[in-house]
Amino acid sequence: MNEIARIEDAVPLAPRHPDAQTVTAVKHFTDRLFSFRVTRPKSLRFRSGEFAMIGLQQENGKPLLRAYSIASPSWDDELEFYSIKVPDGPLTSRLQEIAPGDAVIVRPKPTGTLVLDALLPGKRIWLIASGTGIAPFASLIRDPELYERFDEVILTHTCRTVPELDYGAALVANLADDPLVGAEAWQKLHYYPTTTRQESRHTGRITDLLKSGKVFSDLEIPPLGQDDRVMICGSMALNLEVKAICEAAGLGEGSNAAPGEYVLEKAFVG
Repeated sequence: MNEIARIEDAVPLAPRHPDAQTVTAVKHFTDRLFSFRVTRPKSLRFRSGEFAMIGLQQENGKPLLRAYSIASPSWDDELEFYSIKVPDGPLTSRLQEIAPGDAVIVRPKPTGTLVLDALLPGKRIWLIASGTGIAPFASLIRDPELYERFDEVILTHTCRTVPELDYGAALVANLADDPLVGAEAWQKLHYYPTTTRQESRHTGRITDLLKSGKVFSDLEIPPLGQDDRVMICGSMALNLEVKAICEAAGLGEGSNAAPGEYVLEKAFVG
């Protein structure tokens, strides 16, 4: 046994990737959704709403990376991510198995279009998400700058079933105790969750509820207009449909280089 032990000791371990961070917490919400937190690279600076390339090291030593919106606010000491589980997904099939102490690669150069700098000043901002597309808005609604810039914040989140709304619902519920934005969020934030395959307080696709006007009547606010700004993050179908709704309301697309009335995340599909 000593000889076997000496042979095993002689096998070199794969070197830790230079961008590897340590998992500090994992929470599973459903059989399809989970969140996790990792240590934050000392060099990483980001604006709330941006995404980073994250992933795992493969057996051949090369990293397997995907774009993930950062769900934690820019001031957080750690980074939080919210992910779907895909059984045969090259990355998520492995990522869903991580546990505290494991390593996750985080590239320290975030980017993205779902940032406040890409929007012109306005009165009201809509954060429209489906599925894990709520992640960048989880960052933004905990950022004091959001409430400094807008009088009203409307967060809509569309999922198939009620349990899939748990991440966002818990996030909004905990805002009341947030020392940085608690008071402002209580006054300014409207949370509007909807489901498409299970009856709930608000049943239906958010795009249909926008087109019918039900969202506006439920929230007692006027239809989309020049005072509104919109951020969109979800499936490609949702992004394109809400984009069309925005443009029909006379809103123009913005970017970091040329701010506008609405923006959508092109690198992230949730």
